[in-house]
Amino acid sequence: MITTRGDDRGSFRRRFRGGLILLYLRIAWYGFRRHSAYRSAAFAGAFTNTVFGILRAYVLIALWNARPGLAGYDLADAVTFCFLSQAFIGPMQLFGGGLELSGRVRSGDVAVDLVRPASLQLWSLADDVGRAAYLFLLRSLPPTAVGAALFGLVPPSGPAAWLSFAAGLALGVVVSFGWRYLVALSACWFVDDRGTQSLSLVLTFFFSGMVLPLNLFPGWLGDLARTLPWSAMVQVPADLYLGKRDILDALGFQAAWAVALLALGALATSAARRKVVIQGG
Repeated sequence: MITTRGDDRGSFRRRFRGGLILLYLRIAWYGFRRHSAYRSAAFAGAFTNTVFGILRAYVLIALWNARPGLAGYDLADAVTFCFLSQAFIGPMQLFGGGLELSGRVRSGDVAVDLVRPASLQLWSLADDVGRAAYLFLLRSLPPTAVGAALFGLVPPSGPAAWLSFAAGLALGVVVSFGWRYLVALSACWFVDDRGTQSLSLVLTFFFSGMVLPLNLFPGWLGDLARTLPWSAMVQVPADLYLGKRDILDALGFQAAWAVALLALGALATSAARRKVVIQGG
């Protein structure tokens, strides 16, 4: 059998793509193992999330006893939403950070990252997925288990709800990464990125549904909050768990924001190759 030069190129491309997929899987596993080295911090975070979840639950219980059926949730739904939002703090990195990119920009190490044959963005995403998987096990499950034992949380209605919730959780992690990647990459343009990090923290905390369900926000503010990307990190996955939103509509909303943020991240990465300024050595 005679092979042509085009066949050789196609075979090389397939092997190259296969090698990249294995590389990103290895990076995800490395991210999981690297974060597993900090078990004490993870358990401390789980304890903190549990305590604040209990305190928030009692506040919501008082509110829903005064206003039953508020925002379309009954009391059990509201308490479940509370512990779900606490469980999302670790995987979604709702308080910001989780990426070493901004520090590597300041140190100059990003210059090495930008000349790798692998995509800096996908490399960072794979590492972040490993981090999110580890924190889901160590920081998400314990507060949820305690909440279920103390308050009797509402379970998903069936296998479809479980699958849609799992998909929504995964897409929420990608949306969170897409946003945090853009914030971290802003260090290429700003000498000190603490301002953008602080602004990101406020926006994420307020518009994700972490404080209160976005359905409680009045009028145009509620409509705006539900269309912003931060709602894909808490509000949408929680609504999928509770069966409060159409599955295809919710997952399509999250996927659209994930694609948009990753596309913006790819453009910003391309611009950073020409803009990056190394601070110090």
